[in-house]
Amino acid sequence: MVSRSYSNLLELAAGGGGGEPLPSLGRRRIPRVVTASGIVPDLDCSDDDGADAASAASDHSSHAPRERAIIVANQLPIRASRRPGGGWEFSWDEDSLLLQLKDSLRAHPDRADMEFVYVGGLRDDVPAAEHDDVAHQLLEGFRCVPTFLPADLRSRFYHGFCKQQLWPLFHYMLPLSPELGGRFDRTLWQAYVSVNKIFADKILEVISPDEDYVWVHDYHLMILPTFLRKRFNRVKLGFFLHSPFPSSEIYKTLPVREELLRSLLNADLIGFHTFDYARHFLSCCGRMLGLKYESQRGYIALEYYGRTVTIKILPVGVHLEQLRSVLNLPETGVKVSELLKQFCDQNRLMLLGVDDMDIFKGISLKLLAFEQLLMQHPEWRGRVVLVQIANPARGRGKDVKEVQDESYAMVRRINEAFGQPGYQPVILIDRPLQFYERMAYYVVAECCLVTAVRDGMNLIPYEYVIARQGNEKLDRILGLSPSARKKSMLVVSEFIGCSPSLSGAIRVNPWNIDAVADAMDSALEMPEGEKVLRHEKHHKYVSTHDVGYWANSFLQDLERTCLDHSRRRCWGIGFGLRFRVVALDPNFKKLAVEHLVSAYRRMTTRIILLDYDGTLMPQTSFGKSPSSKTIDILNSLSHDQNNMVFLVSTKKRSTLDEWFSSCDNLGLAAEHGYFLRLRRDAEWETCVPVTDCSWKQIAEPVMKTYTETTDGSTIEDKETAIVWSYEDADPDFGSCQAKELHDHLESVLANEPVTVKAGLNHVEVKPQGVSKGLVAKRLLSIIQENSLLPDFVLCIGDDRSDEDMFEVITTAAQDNRLSPDAEVFACTVGRKPSKAKYYLDDPADIVRLIQGLANVSDEMHSITPTPVDAADTALR
Repeated sequence: MVSRSYSNLLELAAGGGGGEPLPSLGRRRIPRVVTASGIVPDLDCSDDDGADAASAASDHSSHAPRERAIIVANQLPIRASRRPGGGWEFSWDEDSLLLQLKDSLRAHPDRADMEFVYVGGLRDDVPAAEHDDVAHQLLEGFRCVPTFLPADLRSRFYHGFCKQQLWPLFHYMLPLSPELGGRFDRTLWQAYVSVNKIFADKILEVISPDEDYVWVHDYHLMILPTFLRKRFNRVKLGFFLHSPFPSSEIYKTLPVREELLRSLLNADLIGFHTFDYARHFLSCCGRMLGLKYESQRGYIALEYYGRTVTIKILPVGVHLEQLRSVLNLPETGVKVSELLKQFCDQNRLMLLGVDDMDIFKGISLKLLAFEQLLMQHPEWRGRVVLVQIANPARGRGKDVKEVQDESYAMVRRINEAFGQPGYQPVILIDRPLQFYERMAYYVVAECCLVTAVRDGMNLIPYEYVIARQGNEKLDRILGLSPSARKKSMLVVSEFIGCSPSLSGAIRVNPWNIDAVADAMDSALEMPEGEKVLRHEKHHKYVSTHDVGYWANSFLQDLERTCLDHSRRRCWGIGFGLRFRVVALDPNFKKLAVEHLVSAYRRMTTRIILLDYDGTLMPQTSFGKSPSSKTIDILNSLSHDQNNMVFLVSTKKRSTLDEWFSSCDNLGLAAEHGYFLRLRRDAEWETCVPVTDCSWKQIAEPVMKTYTETTDGSTIEDKETAIVWSYEDADPDFGSCQAKELHDHLESVLANEPVTVKAGLNHVEVKPQGVSKGLVAKRLLSIIQENSLLPDFVLCIGDDRSDEDMFEVITTAAQDNRLSPDAEVFACTVGRKPSKAKYYLDDPADIVRLIQGLANVSDEMHSITPTPVDAADTALR
């Protein structure tokens, strides 16, 4: 159910409201119909809305819903222009990836009927008085839902936080000074959160949460998953990041680093172009949130509060049909003919660069490398021309102006130094080009140079490969025979997203001017046959991994990840931007104290098994000794003759004896239940035969070696076990060392009767068959031998070692070890996947629960004398 206070909470996190009130979508709009039963049970509706909802419900019952995707991005795939007489005229932006995504998916046989709705902003400012008309026009004609932002809010959001904070940081630029990324500005962050909230409100106007898939694009909307997950716990939500994701050492400088990570983890599927970007994200999750990831049948997954968040790694592709249609245009052929006369007919080879004029595209480094080529290889002077197409920068500011000035100055210097009559070494094109003109340059270019110092994906090399493949019409213009094999050459930076997929390209470090110059020379000198082979390899990949392949693969993985949504119980916890959803098995629920106390009062043969660390005592506590209050509670509970109370811990026997020496009737189990003491006046016994611990002489030296080489790791020598812990070590290095140690120990201890287990931040060696489950089995056996059947079992623990106890007691009734009407309460600490049926939130809840049971015992005994129970006699 949606909390009515939610909006205010997140507005508080955003530092205020979200700007102007959101406009309606006009007379007709996609109905705001919530199909998930019970999510908004008290939503007020007008009569008209009720009629629309009834109509929608009728349609829903008679027709299966069409598959629908809501595509959300900062910009709609729309071009807008003012009519001379007033009003607006809209058309599709054919260059938009979001539109290409839809067109390519529609061509896929399984997606032909898929419906698409776009939510995003417009590039143009629309007066507030025209919002309703524009929204109605876009919805009716284009299935687009515009988000209108006040000019000041949009500037602080886009040019402020996105371009001054996230964009430089994600491209590895640290905010060392106001000129380098700028200092963190809290007001810009508040604007960012406010805009994300506005986007979420717009999505709420069109979403049908039980059926729709929501696909959010890029770093502008990284907070959006939290807003959507808060409204609809089971929303089917994917997010794709189109920019790089920096290493943890860079990312951790961001003051709101955890808020962004936690929000992304509220998505079901998170997509990245390359494994490097995904690896950096996973490293951040591990180092800052303590999360571990694992490979599940080829998919990388994170467990986040019971939800499985899948990581998708697949670079986006080009829109093949669009490129091929542009190559077929008559004007493309005309432009190719002009370029042939300008270059080929003059016996000149064209090197081509196509980049935005910003600081990360490395235009100046490319010009320096070309200058180096002409200096070191005089034979290319007068023959090779670098055509640099400089697209307008998407950002603005001092750095953009500096890049422009530096590029113009270098072009002038190179042309003055190496120019000849009728020959200009560098041609800088800084005017906007039509797409067909750019494709014509690709067709004629001998080699394409993409040497950005950092770029998310960059599709320029893919476009170049398709253009060089050409078609019959262009072949005739180029004078190629129908059987001629095509060729192309690419020099690409190691730091762009498409580089891993272009194995035939010459990869370079753009900062190494000499290496880039040598790469240019190699591309020009390479034998024709090798150029053909490299081109064919690239063309095969690019033509089979187009934008449709990428989009369909992403949606398939999103569908797979969301399959178990309806089978899990979900609820939200946390305030503001720390909100997250817990998803657990439907039978897993919070332990109701009333139910437990009622059963406790009725039953007379009770077994209570309690873990210590993380259950009675918080894991993070430095002082592990029990407080006097804890001892008093355990004493009070264990003095009830109907109770058999056991503390099951991994502590040493001597430690437990010291801590609980004043607890007369408290039973103890140490070393995962290897040793068992039934009462204070009893001797310790073993649940299984004691084995020779000579294996420690083999394991301990191995562990010491890893301790010496892993700063922050420790060894704990227990009586029958030995544990290597790396909780305080670097998480990545510690995990790597733990895997190596685990394999090493398994190898050297292969012939010993021990088990090597890797747990959370530790590796443990212990005798085979030893577990906390032995305690439960031993106690049940003792009681059964004395012809008693327990009718009440309470077992509480917090970690994996306690799962053995849960499993034993939950299956005991099936083995006739419990009374037929026995009440069994297996309870874990925290809401997480477990074999237990119940949970409580934290150790404080456990202590209060035990205190309550002790009070019930005192109350019952003050009214009615308690008979001496036969179970106590049996244990003695």
